[in-house]
Amino acid sequence: MAMVTQKTVVLYPSLGVGHLNPMVELAKVFLRRGLSVVIAVVDSPDAMDRLAAANPDINFRRLPVPPCGKDHYSHPIMRTIDVLRVVNPALRDFLRALPAVAALVVDMFCTDALDVAAELDIPAYFFFTSALGDLAIMLHLPYIFPTAPSSFKDMPETVLHFPGVPPIRAMDMATTMQDRESDIARARLHQCARMPEARGFIVNSFDWLEARALKALRYGFCTHGRSTPPVYCIGPLVLPGNTGGSGERHACLVWLDSQPNRSVVFLSFGSMGIFSAAQLREIARGLENSGHRFLWVVRNPPEHQSKPMEPDFVAFLPLGFLERTKERGFVVKNWAPQMEVLRHDAVGAFVTHCGWNSALEGILSGVPMICWPLYSEQRMNKVHMVEEMKVGVVMEGYEEMVKAEEVEAKVRLVMESDEGRKLSERLVMAKEMAADALKEGRSSDVAFNEFLGDLGIRISQRSAS
Repeated sequence: MAMVTQKTVVLYPSLGVGHLNPMVELAKVFLRRGLSVVIAVVDSPDAMDRLAAANPDINFRRLPVPPCGKDHYSHPIMRTIDVLRVVNPALRDFLRALPAVAALVVDMFCTDALDVAAELDIPAYFFFTSALGDLAIMLHLPYIFPTAPSSFKDMPETVLHFPGVPPIRAMDMATTMQDRESDIARARLHQCARMPEARGFIVNSFDWLEARALKALRYGFCTHGRSTPPVYCIGPLVLPGNTGGSGERHACLVWLDSQPNRSVVFLSFGSMGIFSAAQLREIARGLENSGHRFLWVVRNPPEHQSKPMEPDFVAFLPLGFLERTKERGFVVKNWAPQMEVLRHDAVGAFVTHCGWNSALEGILSGVPMICWPLYSEQRMNKVHMVEEMKVGVVMEGYEEMVKAEEVEAKVRLVMESDEGRKLSERLVMAKEMAADALKEGRSSDVAFNEFLGDLGIRISQRSAS
């Protein structure tokens, strides 16, 4: 067993289950080292109760949220920032009540918590759950954002240069930073400028995948002479697969069992991946014309969101599409067990919105990706995935409307061409390197132990996983 310590690591996620889930996975890494972990939760009481029941070894504590004094916000993240600011006194009281806190680990929106950590003399670290390349961009953004000739939205084709990452068009920067006169852009820029105040960055990536960004960060190229805190790449950590809670295999997995190896294109766009009815029809026509097998997760388009949750495919898919493709296609309503699908031998390509967790799942499964970013930092991830990591190709037209001909062309490219074969070979290597990074004594394991060493915690032996 690992050496037991009385010190506790406090994990502090931002609002929402999407931020809470990755912290739970990080908590499991600490537990495997025999360390005590507490997750301080500001929001998501239902999710907290569910996760607490599923993870009895993790201690969850809910922090009270006082009134923020505002009813309307210009952007949802502005409310998040406001809530996290007013919770600081509760966080301070909570940390003071604990007997020995080794570190406070926060996510990227919790920069106000740095003030509490500094006041209590507790080492504070960021757990960065997106690409390492995104961190390189965010740390460098305060140096180029104010000097840009205009807002990014007004110079969409202008190519920007950041240390350690490929050139990136202004239109592919994070959606929150597109209008520099907006409240959200100012707030996020302020947060980016404060991030180097942390003791270090724990990042859900691994050395081999983003070696150039890691070098730029470690050599201080992203912060213009200001010292950059240490970066610990401990990934890939992904959310565990599940079957939706029923205990039975999802019907789509049963369907995949009857398909040939590497023959199915899987299309899934995250929990917020909603397309217009016109775009859904273009996708359908492209899939049909490609001639390839497909598994497609579909949600109601915006114009149908007021209707029942179950999508009515007849209302927005091309007439007769389901009947014509029933021998080689499977359309799923709303949700599919993504990790199980990607790991299935029948899946040969993944059309993804480029959320970082989905990207890592594709890499861990060795599945080539067709990148169709939708919002947030996903366009930046697309650049990293296509230009730097070379684990996918881009679906052109994502800025407005992807045509059926483009869907067909990219499906055929990945599934039929020499370029697609080379991409598959690259993913085989990426899968092997991802698995290797997590092994004892390899890069991500070593990085985590270096992080613990920075805290003065020495682990004599890894506990059993």
